[in-house]
Amino acid sequence: MRVVTLNANGIRAAARKGLFDWVTDINPDILCIQETKAHAEQLTTNVFVPQDFHVNFISAEKKGYSGVAIYSKHKPINTVSALGWPQLDLEGRWLQYDFPGLSVASLYLPSGSAKEERQTVKYQVMDYLTPLLQRMASADREWIVCGDWNIVHTEKDITNWRANQKNSGCLPAERAWLERLFTEFGLVDAFRQVDDRAGQYTWWSNRGQAWANNVGWRIDYQIISPGLAHKVRAAHIYKEQRFSDHAPLIIDYDIELDT
Repeated sequence: MRVVTLNANGIRAAARKGLFDWVTDINPDILCIQETKAHAEQLTTNVFVPQDFHVNFISAEKKGYSGVAIYSKHKPINTVSALGWPQLDLEGRWLQYDFPGLSVASLYLPSGSAKEERQTVKYQVMDYLTPLLQRMASADREWIVCGDWNIVHTEKDITNWRANQKNSGCLPAERAWLERLFTEFGLVDAFRQVDDRAGQYTWWSNRGQAWANNVGWRIDYQIISPGLAHKVRAAHIYKEQRFSDHAPLIIDYDIELDT
């Protein structure tokens, strides 16, 4: 089963850059998108709703902001489009498909880089998600939480480690939270199951020559329940084409979905 996640930084802009032609070529079973920046009524053409996929969009209340989507070749038995907390739900940051024995979510964790108030919101969202993520780790079903988590984990995941210690996304408290998910809860960073190299980034600033010089951050993940750790077969960050300031993360799993 091939699962792809991408922060599109505007799904309509990404489509104009060839995103869905590329999706056809790589043929994922599931595609999770974050930061769609569009409402469902703006995404009604065949470009955004391909015939072979079961598609759902969750939009932010604010126009042109946030939003997540899931495309699946397999029909879900249940869809969760809200977690019951306005801070998350009104910004369109969570969408979940349930299949027999497996749930896949598209998550867009807030960035705290704009201003201090947004960093406070980010911490609130992290606190709200903590018990949910803890339950996932010991649930009687497997989980894949795809998305832009807006946090690097270790020094391997960012170019300028020392210079960014006071910047959102690399703050000690943020990284400690991710570490807790992995070490205390037992959740797994799927990419690191098969690729332990430094310098493997998924986001590059538009400032300077960050992309050209690979001055980046790895902030896009597929975080999985412990039972899937041995199911990860391959991982790839696709950089041959640019659809966004983020790169798609492709993970292949030894999973066959029952439908």
